[in-house]
Amino acid sequence: MRKWLNIYFSFTKREYNGLVVMVVIIIIMTAIPYIYERFFYEPVDLNEQRLAIRKLELVAIEKKRWKHNRKIAKEAKLFSFDPNHNTLQQWQALGFSARQAEVLLRYVEKGGKFRKKEDLQKMYPVSAEMYSRLAPYIHIQPADTIAYINKYKAAHAEFKPVIVALNTADTIALDAIKGVGPAFARRIFKYRERLGGFYKKEQLLEVFGLDSAKYNEIKDQVTIDWDGLRKIYINRVEFADLKGHPYLNFKQINAIIQFRKQHGNYGNIAELKKVAILSAGTVEKLAPYISFDHD
Repeated sequence: MRKWLNIYFSFTKREYNGLVVMVVIIIIMTAIPYIYERFFYEPVDLNEQRLAIRKLELVAIEKKRWKHNRKIAKEAKLFSFDPNHNTLQQWQALGFSARQAEVLLRYVEKGGKFRKKEDLQKMYPVSAEMYSRLAPYIHIQPADTIAYINKYKAAHAEFKPVIVALNTADTIALDAIKGVGPAFARRIFKYRERLGGFYKKEQLLEVFGLDSAKYNEIKDQVTIDWDGLRKIYINRVEFADLKGHPYLNFKQINAIIQFRKQHGNYGNIAELKKVAILSAGTVEKLAPYISFDHD
């Protein structure tokens, strides 16, 4: 067996050296990809690739759309128009695409106004080139112009606001206050009923949603009618009578009644301050409503 192996697998020194060199070359060639990946390869960010491709696509789409719009604009037949009263079809006939026409139409439908022809160039669908083509054909009706609006304001400058008595006005009268509106009218009415009336105008700031800006707008249109203030007869009031009062919670109401039962009727506001659970600020706010009489 050994003789057989020596016959078929023996190497000369030269062959052995060649074999070693070949093995080394194979090892190096096998290792090259791993070495490259470890020290030289920079991974490709697929997200960046996708974004770059998407940007190129958008540029191509925009360029195609621009060429299309330019072609439509050249083919459009211009005519005299009022941008405040144009229809979708009229905008398109002037050279705008369907989407651009919808933007312009939606602006007007939502209350936007073109007071002068230059206002049209503020709309992003209207390019400088498009505006220069359309400008000679824009004719805004007098009722939509700044001059007409200023004239209308001057004609109504003498308007004098109504003066409303806060404690006896119904929601219709409250709605007549400039700057109030139906929603605030209902809120003021409901809060007044819970409160028992207003003894000073500043209490309007306690109405939900009525901030200082709104208060300053309406304060000169209201007056306090003390006759409409509903009194709290503190020596015979019961829990149900005070339930829902905005200045008192359940524990405070119960404390007021229990203190009276234990110490007798209240004689003045100082005795009410003896109820431990009532803060000085709460008593001060309640004072205009408190009556120590039995009737």
